[in-house]
Amino acid sequence: MKSIVVLISGRGSNMTAIAQALRDERWPARIACVVADRPGAAGLARAREHGVDTDVVDFRAFDSRAGFEAALAGAIDRHAPDLVVLAGFMRILGDAFVDRYARRMLNIHPSLLPAFPGLHTHRRALEAGVAVHGATVHLVGRELDMGPIVAQAALAVRADDDEDRLAARVLALEHRLYPAAVRWFVEDRLALHGGRVELREPRPGETRCLWEG
Repeated sequence: MKSIVVLISGRGSNMTAIAQALRDERWPARIACVVADRPGAAGLARAREHGVDTDVVDFRAFDSRAGFEAALAGAIDRHAPDLVVLAGFMRILGDAFVDRYARRMLNIHPSLLPAFPGLHTHRRALEAGVAVHGATVHLVGRELDMGPIVAQAALAVRADDDEDRLAARVLALEHRLYPAAVRWFVEDRLALHGGRVELREPRPGETRCLWEG
């Protein structure tokens, strides 16, 4: 039984999708705790609705990133997690923290990496005039929004898409993509070879690339 700790900053919609899939599909895992970096994060209430313990490490209580990350690591390590999941966690993490959870920390980013790392991805995608946009699940590396790619979901950008409509369409894909990637991890079906991720023994319908036309 794998132990998962999820880090959030806001509403926790990806965390909720993961918790729901874990329960419905009976993964060999449990979410031990959801940790937020602010006490007002709406996802904390969502986690408690799913019977998941919660914790808060308020970044505003610390004078330095090092102090915040030390406290955050303490909150995580109390649960001895096999996997740390970043689900809308909006803090930039330092190298020492990333190294502490190397190869066992996943993130989802709302673009087809390596395109559009950072913020405002949907606006930037529309401004660039891309025909295809999407989301990426990756192992967290030292470089912001980079690291070996686990899975991606893509959709065709429509003529009537604005930033909000595109964001909503991509988020719906995230809610399918992220639970699948987390499940592969807890089932020990992800292998890393030379910086590239392989899905072992894919089952019917499983793919590292989701596509919505």
